[in-house]
Amino acid sequence: MKRLATALAVTGLLALGACNRTPAENNAANVRDTAENKAEAIDNQADAARDAGENRAEVIENTADAVRDAGENRADAIEANDSGR
Repeated sequence: MKRLATALAVTGLLALGACNRTPAENNAANVRDTAENKAEAIDNQADAARDAGENRAEVIENTADAVRDAGENRADAIEANDSGR
């Protein structure tokens, strides 16, 4: 969100500065602004994918922990039944 706010602020400042520019300068500024906005969107997608990947990894690790715990509990139960003989 900080990047988006910064991009919007820069775009606003560039719009104010466009008053004394030639049409070619205005077009170039628009190209730069468009590229910056697209790059910002891609950065946001990368951040979201990274977050989703981290969340998925955590779910997988939790599943592995649950399997270990279940195995340990089952082994303990088997040993407890065997020691009662």
